[in-house]
Amino acid sequence: MTIRRGTAADAAVLADLARQTFSDTFASTNDAADMALHLERSYGVAQQTAELIDHQVITLLAEQDGEPVAYAQLRSGKVPGCVAGERPIELWRFYVKQEWHGRGLAQALMAGVIEAAVAAGAGTCWLGVWERNPRALAFYRKCGFADVGEHVFLFGTDPQTDRVMARPL
Repeated sequence: MTIRRGTAADAAVLADLARQTFSDTFASTNDAADMALHLERSYGVAQQTAELIDHQVITLLAEQDGEPVAYAQLRSGKVPGCVAGERPIELWRFYVKQEWHGRGLAQALMAGVIEAAVAAGAGTCWLGVWERNPRALAFYRKCGFADVGEHVFLFGTDPQTDRVMARPL
């Protein structure tokens, strides 16, 4: 497996991977219309191209034999008031294809995320994770993140509560 920085040339691949992993993770527990709206707004090729060329976003792609199997995105910007710590950066997205769950890929990708965050000059990494996603909550706790508060994530038309978690780097 290799983990590399994404480029604009990866936009179509990233859009497909993002749509698949997000849908696989949340489709069974959410309204289909809200899912379709979120996928349309967040994971098109144009949107992914814009994110890949944005200097405030770091995209990491994990590949096995050239096939994309996971990705993560860090971004600088607005930080919730509940996040303390120096120079925070957000772990905005972190998704692994279902068939790769439990094979150590997520830990390797998280190591790449932490390395990229430190290289970007961050002193704190934070994220929002849906309060009804126990698997992700447990994984982030295992990676050293602690619950520090909450914020609203608008999923289509459904305002959902995310737990905000943070860890020093």
